[in-house]
Amino acid sequence: RAAGAGPAPGKLYRPNRFVSLPAELNPDTYDTSPEKRRAEAERLAIRSRLKRQYQLQLNNPSPPAVIENPALVRWAYAKSQNVYPTFRPTPRTSFLGAAYGLGPLLFWIFVLKFDRDRKQKRIQEGKYKRPFSVFC
Repeated sequence: RAAGAGPAPGKLYRPNRFVSLPAELNPDTYDTSPEKRRAEAERLAIRSRLKRQYQLQLNNPSPPAVIENPALVRWAYAKSQNVYPTFRPTPRTSFLGAAYGLGPLLFWIFVLKFDRDRKQKRIQEGKYKRPFSVFC
């Protein structure tokens, strides 16, 4: 770059709320601290050990009946059994829980009561002849 050519493109770019910052201009991707690089290296080592263990089981001449992928087991556990650490009760989730839990119950109570009241009114007016039924 020539001297006085202006600021770098990364300085000129301003992210807006509709488009995320590109990875090339995001300081988190290229300007990492030593702790972050160390954590990434540890995660990479864990992934490579798990991959090696899985590949050894997969390419074993006398393989076991079921080959378990530890990463897949951890993912399935985190997805199904371990929901509470990732769930946060908010007003929206509380409203949705009440709507899905109480909504159908209140709907059917209203429908059945309305039908019963309408039938009672027709009986009192003499416009409805009750059929003989053990269940009605």
